[in-house]
Order: sequence, then structure tokens, then C-alpha cells
Amino acid sequence: MLSARRPNALRVALLTSRRAPGLERLLDRSRRPGAGWRIVSAVVSDPSCESLSLLAAAHVPTHVHDLRAFCARRRAPLSDRATRREYDEGTASLLAPHRPDLVVLCGWLWVLTEPVLAVYSDRLINVHDSDLVLPGADGRPLYRGLRSTRDAVANGESETRSTVHVVTEEVDVGPLLVRSWRFPVHPLVEAAREWQAEDILSAYAYAQREWMMRASWGQLLERAIDRYARGEVRVLGGRAVVAGSLGPEEIEWPEETQRGIDSENLTAIGGH
Repeated sequence: MLSARRPNALRVALLTSRRAPGLERLLDRSRRPGAGWRIVSAVVSDPSCESLSLLAAAHVPTHVHDLRAFCARRRAPLSDRATRREYDEGTASLLAPHRPDLVVLCGWLWVLTEPVLAVYSDRLINVHDSDLVLPGADGRPLYRGLRSTRDAVANGESETRSTVHVVTEEVDVGPLLVRSWRFPVHPLVEAAREWQAEDILSAYAYAQREWMMRASWGQLLERAIDRYARGEVRVLGGRAVVAGSLGPEEIEWPEETQRGIDSENLTAIGGH
């Protein structure tokens, strides 16, 4: 698939569940003249989502499509494949009137099924709290799923990253688009592992994930959307070419985040 440069602003829809880290940055960019893209709709799977107020303030048409209530009405578990497919048919119907060119998952907690995947093939992107470049024994990304940061920390990784990828039927294995700068893991983790202090490891993994989400997700998604808007994304044979190079594109440590943190401090934080 070749993402062609568009004469009009790229129409972007958002899928989220409890919150969408980085949404404020995306909404601000979307409103700027000449941005090249705009957020035209959102679908939220949890009625208590904390991003609803931001979406309302930005006048983004937003649909609350409550998955838990949907499954409860059908007396089906959340994992029921047939019910989830029916739910996704509803999601696709809610998106259709807004005619999105690109659908962005940010904090979406559910595996998408064929009714959405088929309509937006190669036009669905997700930001994930894992360095999806790291391969496992099976050749797939080593850290996938909702516990990726915790697994990376527990396995003794010295740093973590987040990655934007194209959504495919198999979770977290789609073509890679953009990868964040490194987030060093504090030496506290090594001590906690020696102590077998699961409480410390769990709390630290939560904080590490929050650091990545709050510091990088908005910028990562903004870059990925920009590339689509400029026609600089091509997906062929399960790989992505981004702005002429094989993905993922690397994002440098942002200047505003570097402020007050020199290389010696980073070494101390990361323990190397």
C-alpha cells in the first residue's frame, strides 16, 4: 500500500478506552492552520474515559461505544469472539459517516476484529509501550500485549521504548512506523530483582510505562500521522517504508525533555 500525498487534510479518527496519553498534543496540532490533518471523530469503549472532556472541549464528534455493557446485554464474556465481531461492526458503523483516512489507536485496550481490520487495512495504527524491534525466539516482537513494560523490566532490560505500528490481525506484530528514544531503567530494578521484591518491580514498571506514555506518545503519534498526511508511508510484504527508509523511524530525545538532564545524569539513571 502506498500512502499518497493528499490534496486535502487527512481525516483522522481516534479509538481509545480509559484515556489517550498525548491526546492534548494531537488536538492542538490538529487545530493549527496547515497542519495537514485533523481529528474528525473518536470512538471510546469506556464511558468513564478521562479523555472525554478533552474531546468535547475540542468539539470532536465522539461516540461512547461501551464494550462491557455491549457484552453484558448479550450475556457474553468480553473474550467471546462472535460478540466482539458484532461490537466491531458497530465500531465500523460509527466511524463510517466521518470518512476517516486513518484510524489511530491510543490507549485502546481491545483486540480489533475483521469488521474494522478489513475496512481500514494498512490505515490503522497503534502506539504500544514496547520496543517492537526486539525479536523473540519466534521472530515476533519479544514484548507484546498489555504487560509489555512489566515483562521488559522483569527480564532485566536496561531500557524501554514505545513504538507506533500498523495494526494487523496478530497483536503487536504489524509493520513498524516510529520508535521513541530510549527510556533508561533505574538500577533500583536490579536490587528489587535480587530482593525478589515483586511489589517494587510492579510499582516501578507502572512508573516506567507512565513515563514513556506521557513523555512520548503524543510526539510518536504526531510524527506517524504527519507521515501519512504527506504520503510518506508505504507498506509492502509486511514491512513499512517511512519517508524513504525502512521503518521504524527513530525519534530523537526531544530538546524540551533533555532540558536539565545531561549525559552523566542519564548514565546514573540507567545504570550504564
